[in-house]
Amino acid sequence: MLPEPVRVRLVAFGAQALGSMPAAEVPPALRPVAKFAAAKRSRLGGTAIGAAIAGEPAFRAKTFEVATQAHPDLVRVLEQSELPVAADPVDVAALVYLQRPDGWEKLLDAALDAVRESTDTERRDREAQAATRVREQLDAARASARETRERLKGEISRLKEENTALRRKLQQARQQLASAQEGERNAREHASSAVDQAQTAQRAAEAEMRRLRGRLAEAEEAATSARRSGRGERDLTTARLALLLDTLSDAASGLRRELALPASSLRPGDTVQEARSPAARVDSSGGGRSAAEPAYLAELLTLPHVHLVVDGYNVTKTAWRTMPLDAQRTRLVQGLAAIAARSGSEVTCVFDGADVSAPPPVTPAQGIRVRFSPEGRSADELIGDLVEAEPDGRAVVVVTSDREIAERVRRPGVRVVEAVALAGLLRA
Repeated sequence: MLPEPVRVRLVAFGAQALGSMPAAEVPPALRPVAKFAAAKRSRLGGTAIGAAIAGEPAFRAKTFEVATQAHPDLVRVLEQSELPVAADPVDVAALVYLQRPDGWEKLLDAALDAVRESTDTERRDREAQAATRVREQLDAARASARETRERLKGEISRLKEENTALRRKLQQARQQLASAQEGERNAREHASSAVDQAQTAQRAAEAEMRRLRGRLAEAEEAATSARRSGRGERDLTTARLALLLDTLSDAASGLRRELALPASSLRPGDTVQEARSPAARVDSSGGGRSAAEPAYLAELLTLPHVHLVVDGYNVTKTAWRTMPLDAQRTRLVQGLAAIAARSGSEVTCVFDGADVSAPPPVTPAQGIRVRFSPEGRSADELIGDLVEAEPDGRAVVVVTSDREIAERVRRPGVRVVEAVALAGLLRA
């Protein structure tokens, strides 16, 4: 069994020889590949060429001729049955196998030993180079692993620090939440206590009112009897009525003292927060949508102690859209002053001042309160505060065409009128 390098060299010589042979001399087994190029003959017909060299003496002799042309000096040395020292052992073994001089078997064995030794040396060199490359790759992998380990250690340290900071922030947030919840509970308790006190005072006032109404009914009945009894008893009835009215007045004063109500001209609308400028007092609020007839608004203004709250810009931009804003404000305030004088109603006009650093000045008018919304709040919110500040049962009329404001102030006792109704009333 020839080594693979020797077999390949013999096949290469045979492929060259096959190309120079007449077709009639080509061994039958090689005829299918004889028409191919030498490299393709070696690749596709290598097994058949090797078998022909081994079993066809004529083809082997033709192959030897090709090998002799390639290595004439080496052939001359081998004719003397000697192995050249500096020659390629693969070429030597191939030529010995083809030439087959006297004692060629020993020469072939010696040449094959040299081939095997050369092959082993090359294999060892390749293995050593491969081992060197593997060691280099292993060293690079170890260095990369060390670098990755150090980087991951730094990343883990950073993540631990972030985790500690997040835990600290979470603890602070929990403490703030607990404090806020405690404050909310305290506020609810205070509010509940205040509501209970107010309800108790209201019940006491209602009981006193019922008692006084009963006495008033008795007095009215006595007055009726006195009128029927004749003129002589009328003076007595009058005296009794005067005494009863004095009693009612004293009872009302006593109720005021019991409730600790101080004498004050303050109105609920005055308690709502306002934005201030050197030229005018200002405030803000909100309203809704309802009837659009001026007559309906005039009828509402006849209610006792009615409070008229006006969405200022909503009305002015409905009535005098083309006028400058300062002229719109002045005209509306003057018109509302006239309405307040005729009806005796409490009037509050609200303008949106949240988009200016200081509210613009408004000429003051008798009997009307002008408010601009403070910074950070809208006129809608201020109108809602004004309505919410009023006690339940008091008549409040809000003039606006803003549906959102109408929904905000909707509650018993509050009427919402369209801006066009007030515009029509001002033109009347």
